[in-house]
Amino acid sequence: MSFLKDGERLEDLQRGGFKLIQDPRLFCFGLDAVLLSSFAKGKKGEKCVDLGTGSGVIPILMAAKTNFDQIYGIEIQPVFADMAQRSVKLNSLEDKVFILRLDLRDPAQLKEIFQKQDSFDAVTANPPYIKQGAGAHSESESLRISRHEICCSIEDAATAAARLLRPQGRFYLVHRPQRLPDAFQALREKGLEPKVLRFVHASVDKAPTLFLLESIRNGKPHLCVEPPLLLREGDGESPELRRIYGNE
Repeated sequence: MSFLKDGERLEDLQRGGFKLIQDPRLFCFGLDAVLLSSFAKGKKGEKCVDLGTGSGVIPILMAAKTNFDQIYGIEIQPVFADMAQRSVKLNSLEDKVFILRLDLRDPAQLKEIFQKQDSFDAVTANPPYIKQGAGAHSESESLRISRHEICCSIEDAATAAARLLRPQGRFYLVHRPQRLPDAFQALREKGLEPKVLRFVHASVDKAPTLFLLESIRNGKPHLCVEPPLLLREGDGESPELRRIYGNE
């Protein structure tokens, strides 16, 4: 049985033999998704949901890297939800990873799928980085939704996470450093207290390009800023990045 449609390709995720279906004509996952899947922590018996999962890379990577019993992926675009569902079947993860097509901004849809909304131990989000109305306007509608805050803003992700998380549940977010004040404001307004912050640098002499942030629902104020994650050291990838990719 072929899992690929015309124009699609398989991406080797270098973890557990898992592969991901990608369409180069659409938005493809990047390093930020890989870093977030390693930053998120999961214990046996816990459940996690990934907001705006796209082609499902974060749930599938977390199936290899974490001990979550159940990992859900929520996606609004039918083409990506379909790709993600086929990737789950390709990797024989139907008993662990579940892809749902719905709008994370709609509390009625969330309630219909999850009867008890505040029951997840962890939520992850790699939302679009560009504010609506900014950037290129020549992109396809699908690319605009993937890159711009059209269907999911930082505020939308924080609202959905607050609805889905149990008290003391964990929300893991990756975003650009210039949006950190927006993230802190949105998270605290929804009762999600920032607890662990880590910046990602291309190299030791470069400004950060991303941040990784863990917040706790109903957590007490206390922020730990971890040492930066360096992507390159000397002439090659850093040892930590090689470990994240599974090359060490």
